[in-house]
Amino acid sequence: MAQRKGCLIGCGVALVLGIGAVALLLFGIGKIADVAEKTLVDPEVYTSVKVGDPEDAVRKKLPSGESFVKDTLKEGGPAEPQGSTCSWYLSSGDGAGSTVFRFCFKDGRLAEKVDYETK
Repeated sequence: MAQRKGCLIGCGVALVLGIGAVALLLFGIGKIADVAEKTLVDPEVYTSVKVGDPEDAVRKKLPSGESFVKDTLKEGGPAEPQGSTCSWYLSSGDGAGSTVFRFCFKDGRLAEKVDYETK
């Protein structure tokens, strides 16, 4: 009888750990999908917008950019233009995803766009 209880407890622990592992896997997949949805920009979009374009027109072509990788994308880029608001995105054209597109806006216009490699 004691042996049977031990087996049931062991199976229960294994089941709980298995469910936990599946939950973590699904969470990780969700985070990857979140990054893809909110930070990937097609290189054609980058080349299609020009400095001086209205901010609202440019932002309509871009995803939100609000992701947990935002701070990482800022690293290694050139200094931001004084008084501007910038957004960072990953290029969807990179297999490794190492090219960053930065769009900076000032006074309702695209003030600067820069691309650079992440470190």
